[in-house]
Amino acid sequence: MVGIGSALVDILTHQGDDFLAKTGAAKGGMTLVTKEEIERTLALSSGTYSIVPGGSACNTVVGIGKLGGRARFVGKCGKGAMGKLIESELRRQNVEATLFRSDSPTGRVLSIVTPDAQRTMFTYLGASAETRPEEISINCFADAAIVHVEGYLLFDPDLIQAALHSAKETGAKVSLDLASFTVVEESKDLLAHLIETYVDILIANEDEAEAFCGCRDERRALEALSRNVEIAVLKVGARGSYIAHGGSVITVNPMGDGKALDTTGAGDLWAAGFLFGLVEGFPLEKCGAIGSACGYEVCRVIGANIPDDGWVRIRKLLN
Repeated sequence: MVGIGSALVDILTHQGDDFLAKTGAAKGGMTLVTKEEIERTLALSSGTYSIVPGGSACNTVVGIGKLGGRARFVGKCGKGAMGKLIESELRRQNVEATLFRSDSPTGRVLSIVTPDAQRTMFTYLGASAETRPEEISINCFADAAIVHVEGYLLFDPDLIQAALHSAKETGAKVSLDLASFTVVEESKDLLAHLIETYVDILIANEDEAEAFCGCRDERRALEALSRNVEIAVLKVGARGSYIAHGGSVITVNPMGDGKALDTTGAGDLWAAGFLFGLVEGFPLEKCGAIGSACGYEVCRVIGANIPDDGWVRIRKLLN
């Protein structure tokens, strides 16, 4: 498994809905901002915050590594302490790091987690936005069974097209996570073309699916998602998920009680479990169950890092 995306650090803070309203951001969305805007917003917040390595595709390949799979992450970060933190954490989590370096600061995401466990993100891309299309070659994806591309790369059309083209050149299956409804809304025409041309596995939650196809109806949304791909996934939060393949639909029941402390990384870790199962050759029902377990376990903690006892419970499903 190779993931390509933004090499970022996550700054996580719990705040009330009133604080979020003052920012003017749509709950559950992602807004691109400057580093200074993140610092100003954080200075106005109350309570403590934590800093951990993050980024959508990065979270997914870390999950693959924790499950025992061979994983690689491709991205760009700064040369300072934050960049070194990302590299050391990837290696510690059994992930090969292919990191391009920049003199610019490492990108970061301020995630505001509200009492309903929803996370709203303010993203400064920093060095991660400086990845150039010519830096992405087929060597980045050597030996990959699946290349997983995060939808946030849609903000750089030339880069995502270069990544998708190189991935397909290796013969790997290409997985695309739609990332955020705000990303989909701003990239619909390009997105439709890229999916039809390159994508084998398409993963979306209900908000992203609605932005993509213009409807909230689950059956119609899944039909639209699956139109030009081999496998389509529609995640519906605490109600579980659906997998469309070969004209049939598999219902994946939710894991646990459906209660969440923090949804940061839930979709990323769901993708980790699901894609790991695909590479291992498991039936789609089992792939979905592993994805559901990973998504559930990460919602029980703050941030996108599942603790060791959670991974023990997940690995039991593999047997």
